[in-house]
Amino acid sequence: MSHERIYRNQMTRRDFLWLIGVAGSAAALPPLLSGCAADPVTGKTTLVGLSEGQEISLDKEQSPHQFSADYGACQDDGLNRYVQSVGSGLWSHSHRPKMPYSARALNANYVNAYTFPGGSMAATRGILLDLQSEDELAALLGHETGHVNARHAAERAGKSMLVQGGLVLASVAVAGKENYQPIVQLAGQIGGSALLSKYSRDNEREADALGMDYMVKAGYNPDGMVDLMGLLQGQAKAKPGLLETMFASHPMSDERYRDAAKRAQGKYAGQRGRPLQRERYLDNTATLRRLKPAVTVMQEGEGYLAKNQPAQAEAPFGRALGLAPGDYAANVLMAKAKLAQKKEREAEAYLAQARAIYPSEGQALQLSGVAKLALNQPDAALQLFNDYDRRLPGSAGTIFLQGVAYENMQDRKQAAEHYYRYAQAVASGQEKQYAVSRLQTWGYVK
Repeated sequence: MSHERIYRNQMTRRDFLWLIGVAGSAAALPPLLSGCAADPVTGKTTLVGLSEGQEISLDKEQSPHQFSADYGACQDDGLNRYVQSVGSGLWSHSHRPKMPYSARALNANYVNAYTFPGGSMAATRGILLDLQSEDELAALLGHETGHVNARHAAERAGKSMLVQGGLVLASVAVAGKENYQPIVQLAGQIGGSALLSKYSRDNEREADALGMDYMVKAGYNPDGMVDLMGLLQGQAKAKPGLLETMFASHPMSDERYRDAAKRAQGKYAGQRGRPLQRERYLDNTATLRRLKPAVTVMQEGEGYLAKNQPAQAEAPFGRALGLAPGDYAANVLMAKAKLAQKKEREAEAYLAQARAIYPSEGQALQLSGVAKLALNQPDAALQLFNDYDRRLPGSAGTIFLQGVAYENMQDRKQAAEHYYRYAQAVASGQEKQYAVSRLQTWGYVK
């Protein structure tokens, strides 16, 4: 295997970057899949991969891991109450008003907003800093509410079930047993990243239409949706890199902008005279806006990280820390740049600061464990991974990292148990290949 050195305590930079990637994964363990149900919007029967109960359960399992991957909710209670209040005004007018909706602002700097199928929504501070009115925020959350109400994630899971033929059983021979121990892998396996993967253009059109309907019923000006589309269109041309993730899950097009304008000028023309809530939005985001210079330079640094240029990323992250030394994301990002260059001791200082700034957030804790692995301190790494697992249980990536720690502690039995659990939990990937390879080498599977 390409990463075989990690159990010999001879970790290369490539191996280390691999483990950082595992730590940054938002994937949690997969759910079971369902069958058919009525579309709450159209009333028609459609193939879905999740029942409503499974949507809610999956949301609760997956969303905390994705929010942590995005550096957690902003530590501005007023801002989060405000975002929640705008969402609440929309949800009561939706087709599924009894879903357990919630909304928060996240510390991530990239431009995006997303929702999980049970209604857990998030808007990054990167996009909140670009909005200019509460009506635009209502449009953003209304669009995400549209995805929940049209059950787009559940329908995508159902289509995956149909294409891939449902459950696939892969069996492995376990040493010491005559029978085969089945590893059940869900063909339509759903992790946090899969839930947030690209919607179809039809999905986006429907979410746009539903979102405008919900926001207008909540008392907002439909031009807020048009302004949002115009903002994203302009940024897509001026700063396409910042919107790469946004458009990966929400493909943008000139057609969507034109459709929004046509809808506002036609069906909702009577509501276009409503005042846009600009001052209220600016007042409620004032604290966040003071961070904009720091966020801007962090975006620059993250661009270097995306190009695998961590040394170049240090300068903008340093400027960000000069502007906002108490910012959790800035400290974690600097630590990532240091870790990617094998500067583990320097990274540890930033991670310790990050943990002190945001004690309840998990990403700095998990990355601290990766740093301990690189410093050949697997016992300390395992303790940190265990702490992370108590804080954010159910992460397949944590199971894998615990296995790596046990392997470096020469505890082959515990390492094999964790690698086996990991192999059961995921369908594919480099980490699964590694886990299975170790199990085969040690004679646990054939």
